[in-house]
Amino acid sequence: MSDPIEGGCLCGSVRYRAASAPIAATLCHCRSCRLATGAPSVAWAVFRKEDFVFVSGQPREFSSSPDVVRGFCGTCGTPLTYRRPSKANTIDVTAATLDAADDFAPVKEIWVEEKLAWECLNDRIPHYARSSVGATPIVSP
Repeated sequence: MSDPIEGGCLCGSVRYRAASAPIAATLCHCRSCRLATGAPSVAWAVFRKEDFVFVSGQPREFSSSPDVVRGFCGTCGTPLTYRRPSKANTIDVTAATLDAADDFAPVKEIWVEEKLAWECLNDRIPHYARSSVGATPIVSP
């Protein structure tokens, strides 16, 4: 990859850059992500922490549940990051805040057991009842 991956919040107060491609790209349907963003699901791009930096501004942070810290712009409120202190080597970024968001489509859907009834799943990618870590995709009816 020759160009860094960049993104930021709605008002431009917080900008970030990643020096390498994401190691994962998911679409999460869990209730916690829905409430944190006000959206029916959230697309995440997961980067190695060593390759990620805030280049202007710093997000405010909120501990939304045990071992989960969410970052957002303190000026405009844009949800930006998700991290687990117990997994300090990665940081999840809301994929829609990437400047080239179309380049980072989710490759799996997670926490579909908490999906809103009126939201459709993408039948071209695997689905997981909860986390995909160590899990087998579920078979859709």
